[in-house]
Amino acid sequence: MNFFRNRLVVLGLVLLATVLLYLLLPSMRQGSMEPSFEVQQRMGMIAASPPPPLQSSINITVRTGQLPGDPPLFFREALPVDSAGRQILPKLQMVLLHGQAFTSKTWEELGTLGLLASSGYQALALDLPGFGNSPDSETVKSDQSRVDLLKRFLESLGVRSPVLLSPSMSGQYALPFLQRHSAQLHGFVPIAPVGTRSITPQEYRDIQTPTLIVYGELDTNLGAQSHKNLIQLPNHTVVKLPGARHACYMDKPREFHRALLDFLSKLD
Repeated sequence: MNFFRNRLVVLGLVLLATVLLYLLLPSMRQGSMEPSFEVQQRMGMIAASPPPPLQSSINITVRTGQLPGDPPLFFREALPVDSAGRQILPKLQMVLLHGQAFTSKTWEELGTLGLLASSGYQALALDLPGFGNSPDSETVKSDQSRVDLLKRFLESLGVRSPVLLSPSMSGQYALPFLQRHSAQLHGFVPIAPVGTRSITPQEYRDIQTPTLIVYGELDTNLGAQSHKNLIQLPNHTVVKLPGARHACYMDKPREFHRALLDFLSKLD
């Protein structure tokens, strides 16, 4: 009896070892073929995680609306609050446009709207015609029509003397507005916008609006070109974000937010 019992024990152990080997074999095989996460980072196969963006610690409500007209304009808004989350009067109003591949939602997801509101600023982000929730329209095909669109947006929402932020494609709206109505802007934040070559040196010198020029170190095309032109503005500051590409605020949100808040604090 002891002999058969010992054989059963041995067979059980062999069976258990076989099952464990079967279960562990795939992971052992995978581990032998694929470098670890740390090794992949050292090899440059996986980028190191970027630092989290500078964001508000207060829970900010971003509400949405749509202005009637041709075209109707969709927007997002974050109202300013104090450190306790109570709504307050804004230090400044800020209007954020967007680039070709983005919409107003970009500024919500990046935390920009919430950060501005928690810092005491009213933040409005607009979906330009043909992007996001704003339909395209044949009525915005000229510089003057795009200027009129921005004027309609500002006047309809009671926005006076805002800081206007304009990345990339949105320069075709912001720069004609700056040319014609720079006195109505409290500040201007161009981020590698298009259209900077359409302004003459004298027109640049006549614009007194405080300007924060932002571009990415790796944006050697539109970023470098717009920087060269925009520095003709007499009242400007330049921030070049190291290691950042064309949409530099996406690559370096913490550094971008810090530079933006520093600029706004000097306009209060």
